[in-house]
Amino acid sequence: MSNLYERIPLLAAALWWGSLSAIGFMAVPMLFAQLPTPAVAGFMAAKLFAAQTWVSIACAALLLVLSRRNKEPVLQPWAKACLGFVIAGMLLAFLVQYGVSPRIVARDNLKLWHSVGTVMYALQWLCALVVLWRIGSPPSQAKAEATA
Repeated sequence: MSNLYERIPLLAAALWWGSLSAIGFMAVPMLFAQLPTPAVAGFMAAKLFAAQTWVSIACAALLLVLSRRNKEPVLQPWAKACLGFVIAGMLLAFLVQYGVSPRIVARDNLKLWHSVGTVMYALQWLCALVVLWRIGSPPSQAKAEATA
């Protein structure tokens, strides 16, 4: 059972990064390529991004919960290397969903807010990638990254 507990952070990080990749780089571009109007594609993209936000928040929250075992005062070795990226990614998800997305949906200065949202989504993607990379690193490499 201990081995399962140790693998859950890797699974959460993989789901987080993989879902960001699938939605942002495959599903949404396909919507704009296949649906009849940009307005319909944009409506569906907003729904997908909203759902993605909750996947991101759930994965990041799970990683935060698992960063300490049994209320120990010391962080898990993987958490030392990537906790800041987990928090940053979670914050970016909230900011995109509740700060940027409403402005895009309202078509308020669409070009500006779409660009801001895209940059923030890409930064969240990078945070999730760093988390996945560090959690998936061999133990000896993870210790070296934690002290760096």
